[in-house]
Amino acid sequence: MKTVKIVLCCVVLFSLSTFIFAEGTAAKPAKKAADEVVATVNGTNVMKSEFDELYNQNLLFLSNKRVTKEKVLNDIIDQRLGVERAKKIKLEQNPVVKSKMEEVLYHALISKDLEGEFAKITVSDKEVEEYYKGNKEYRTAHILLRVPVSPSKAQTDAAFTQIFKIYEDVKKDPNSFVSLANKYSQSTANVNGGDIGFQPPSRLDPIYYEAIKGQAPGYIASPIRTQFGYHVVKVLEVKEFKDINVDIYKKIIYDIKRDSIMDKYFKGHRGGAKIKINNKYLN
Repeated sequence: MKTVKIVLCCVVLFSLSTFIFAEGTAAKPAKKAADEVVATVNGTNVMKSEFDELYNQNLLFLSNKRVTKEKVLNDIIDQRLGVERAKKIKLEQNPVVKSKMEEVLYHALISKDLEGEFAKITVSDKEVEEYYKGNKEYRTAHILLRVPVSPSKAQTDAAFTQIFKIYEDVKKDPNSFVSLANKYSQSTANVNGGDIGFQPPSRLDPIYYEAIKGQAPGYIASPIRTQFGYHVVKVLEVKEFKDINVDIYKKIIYDIKRDSIMDKYFKGHRGGAKIKINNKYLN
């Protein structure tokens, strides 16, 4: 299986890079009539135009190995041999490979059909300011009781009972939050009294963020459950707009716009597809 994974990575990267060169904005220039052969691998030519293009691409990225023409040519040869070997042993029929190749095709389709739309996305400082009014950045602390990904009822009930007991203790004495976090929280932040510092909305679980959104420092939310377990969350500070990292919020808004484009794109495809969903498995 390790061998499959190693070869698979080569195949996936080769396939994706081939698509990008063929379809993307950095497509290879058409071969000139005077194109020359740099090397031959089992009867297949490596043309100078291809070699020069890959060499120039390598010069654009920092690497822990010196970029030389000999290294680039060896990379091409190794890639050709790897793909040839993969085809010979019919690696494309391996279920894991098929799955990964479908991922490559999916992302290649997105790149081909939507990259132009993504390139048109702009985010202004005004948009950041408007977004921040309803999505402020909070410094919070939490007490976390973890539950397994697929917990038993007994595990869930035990965590549920304990988190509400902790919450009642905190309500009686808000100043006990730090000591209770030190004692009970199963988060790496327990040594800091549960303090996880300032986090923008995109770096918090949506349920966690909604529990404290719009609240003032000192607010303690009633227990919530996220994918990690049960939490008691306390708001410590709210960051002023003038102190935020604008670039982080521009990226958040960019991602929202990008997701909107993708949603619209696939909504169109869903309209012409035959899809049946068994909702009982979604509960």
